[in-house]
Amino acid sequence: MSFRFVHAADIHLDSPLRSLALRNPALGELVGNATRQAFAGIVALCLEERVDALLIAGDLYDGDQTSMKTALFLARQLHRLHEAGVATFVVRGNHDALSRITRELVLPDSVNVFGGRAEALDVAQGRDAVPVVVHGLSFAQPHAPESLLGRYKPPVAGAVNIGLMHTSLDGAPGHDRYAPCAASDLLASGFDYWALGHIHKRSVIAGRSTIVMPGMPQGRDINEAGPKSVSLVTIGDDRTVHVEARETAIAQFERVAVDLAGIDDWRDMVAAIGAALAERRAIVVAEHLIARLTLTGATSLAWRIRGDFDLVRAEVTSRAEELRNCWIEGVDPGISVPAAPISADAGSAASAIAELHHLIASDILPAEAYHAALADLADELRGQLPSECRHLLAGDEAESRLRMIAYAREGAEDVIARLQAGPGNGDR
Repeated sequence: MSFRFVHAADIHLDSPLRSLALRNPALGELVGNATRQAFAGIVALCLEERVDALLIAGDLYDGDQTSMKTALFLARQLHRLHEAGVATFVVRGNHDALSRITRELVLPDSVNVFGGRAEALDVAQGRDAVPVVVHGLSFAQPHAPESLLGRYKPPVAGAVNIGLMHTSLDGAPGHDRYAPCAASDLLASGFDYWALGHIHKRSVIAGRSTIVMPGMPQGRDINEAGPKSVSLVTIGDDRTVHVEARETAIAQFERVAVDLAGIDDWRDMVAAIGAALAERRAIVVAEHLIARLTLTGATSLAWRIRGDFDLVRAEVTSRAEELRNCWIEGVDPGISVPAAPISADAGSAASAIAELHHLIASDILPAEAYHAALADLADELRGQLPSECRHLLAGDEAESRLRMIAYAREGAEDVIARLQAGPGNGDR
């Protein structure tokens, strides 16, 4: 008899939202509830597939949660699994290491939350089934700078051994190092399957052991764009492992680029935006699409777009509302003005603007001295910004430098576009 389970991680129940809620309360409410809906969908998947267990590899919560609403929601969902005979195995990660819910909430007997010491738990199986053992170890504190692998109990001979671990593995961009370990060490561990969590991007490594990072089931902002999933896993009597990705996001964030190069008519621009949104909406499986649009390319509409940006947002929102459950998270005006030839008539306004454009692009923006001046300006501005805006200049030195260069380039394009438009440039 095979052993089947759903492997999930990084659910971040009731992760707090601020910026979306401030800009668009309805969208903020949608995304704020999405982690709950995704978890309810995971439970429904377990019931529909009649699996034996649900494995959660850390960060079930988003921090030291104290909300009773979160606790009651979680208890109801886990009781659904308990009543269906589905066992639940949970390790705590860096975000939920100190969660009061984990420590204080009374959960069904079928829910196994691993502690700060490694455990190996037998899974009840039929008389003729291959024994299954789930190994786990939770973070005792929010930080785990050293590998936890050496603290796990050895695999049980003759059994299917499944390891449940929250780890940054070999490291990943955008993720801090937590309980790092090498994939090669996991492959050589003698375990049949490693159910990992922490890195929000899905990955599968097959070998002597199957190592799976399922990704997160629901993105929370545009930096967590793309499909989100859990793994439906079947381990056969012959110990073969079959892993199937199941998409779980209620609302999927997507970056959508719209190339406006060569488009000179406002209606054509709106049509291009609508077509790009419709194309992406058609391929996104999630119930809701939340799009960040980036307008790109050189167009003579550059200043009209920048000068009437509120109208552009209204046009974009209108196109989105024509589609099924399509929302606009933001619009970035990455467009530029077409490069004008420098006229032989050195006294003409057009030639002067073209020469200025060339000078800014080729001499000023790439200059190291200019980059240093921008860095000084960023340091000066950072302390003057309201706390909710400081993320615009946050990050390490390299990231802050790149942001300031991008802001400077965008501002330069604004100036050139306005100069080219001439008097009355804000009019349509």
